Amino acid sequence: MDVNAAVAALAAIAGVCTGVIAMLAFRWSERDQARPTRTSLHTDAVLPPGVDTVLSVLRSSAVVLDESDSVVKASSAAYALGLVRGGKLAVEAMLHMARDTRRDGEIRQVELDLPRRGTGRGEALAVSARVAPLGSRLVLLLVEDLTEARRIEAVRRDFVANVSHELKTPTGALSLLSEAVMDASDDPEAVTRFAGRMQIEATRLTNLVQELIDLSRVQNDDPLEDSESVRVDELVAEAIDRSRQPASTKQINMASGGTPGLHVWGNRSQLAGALGNLVENAVNYSPARTRVGIAVHRVSASGGDLIEIAVTDQGIGISEKDRERIFERFYRVDPARSRATGGTGLGLAIVKHVAASHGGEVTVWSSEGQGSTFTLRLPEAAAARERTATGQDEDDHGPDHGPDPDADPDADPTDPSLRLAPPTVIPAPEVLP
Repeated sequence: MDVNAAVAALAAIAGVCTGVIAMLAFRWSERDQARPTRTSLHTDAVLPPGVDTVLSVLRSSAVVLDESDSVVKASSAAYALGLVRGGKLAVEAMLHMARDTRRDGEIRQVELDLPRRGTGRGEALAVSARVAPLGSRLVLLLVEDLTEARRIEAVRRDFVANVSHELKTPTGALSLLSEAVMDASDDPEAVTRFAGRMQIEATRLTNLVQELIDLSRVQNDDPLEDSESVRVDELVAEAIDRSRQPASTKQINMASGGTPGLHVWGNRSQLAGALGNLVENAVNYSPARTRVGIAVHRVSASGGDLIEIAVTDQGIGISEKDRERIFERFYRVDPARSRATGGTGLGLAIVKHVAASHGGEVTVWSSEGQGSTFTLRLPEAAAARERTATGQDEDDHGPDHGPDPDADPDADPTDPSLRLAPPTVIPAPEVLP
């Protein structure tokens, strides 16, 4: 009897424990279901039917608030912009808008500049916020990021202002010089002098318009639509020929070297213009009786081999502050020198766009007073490389043009002046005899 009583008591205790465990499990399950998540802070049952689906496909950052200003639902973009933190709307101005809309039911819209968190530079985030009622209890907040659109608009305004300024200078000079010619009609010497100045300004104006056209073309055209396998040797020879006269006037020796027979894939005209700009700049910004070198090499990269074309000069060099901006349109390191050489400030911007559109890049190394090296890296034309390896390239493209007649006949392709200067060791400029 005592044994039976003990068994019954144990069974009763086990039943009570089972009941307690089941009740705790049920409570825990309810707690998990009610726990807020990153994209849904309350249960979706409070949202009107279909709203959840609509919010998931919106491009705008979306936040739904209830009558206590708690976030019912927020898109991942809203978290990324920092609009929601800790289940609450973190932007006070938007919170006030939501409360006003909940009170009177009117739709409100405003543009705000928000601090961009995490950058450490105090950059502003430009947004457009629109608040509308969603049913009788909820408020919907839609936020559009306008930062990129603002940046593009600022670039456009700066471009128009710069173009206007650059065009105004030569046209104004032409107007004044034409008046001077008319006033000096009885002085042949003065007429000749003023006419020469007019020719210089007209050439400057023509170069500016042409480079604006070139920049517009490389920005809008797809180089792959008119692409071909281009011999790098031909591009180098054309770039040297383009700067032959100014280099000869300043007694600058242009030498080329490196690996012959390399090819790149792209638009030949754009590539020739980009390399020509680099060589022309090297000549313009180099003192007399120095050397400009062009070296061509193949370098290995993770996405395939690249062709590296390095243009080295022994010129004035570029300061670290200016190196950050030299590829901007109309930016000049030395405006007075650019006016003297006829520079427009668009050449390096064109080079940058051509390199990017061909899947490459352009970089610069420089030291003030020592010189600069601009390096153009472009993907190699793989098919042309295979033809070269099998000896077919000579038949397809004709014989090699050979060395440039104005290049140093004793130039060694491994000459340091033809290489990309190392980042830490700065060679002293060599002055030719």
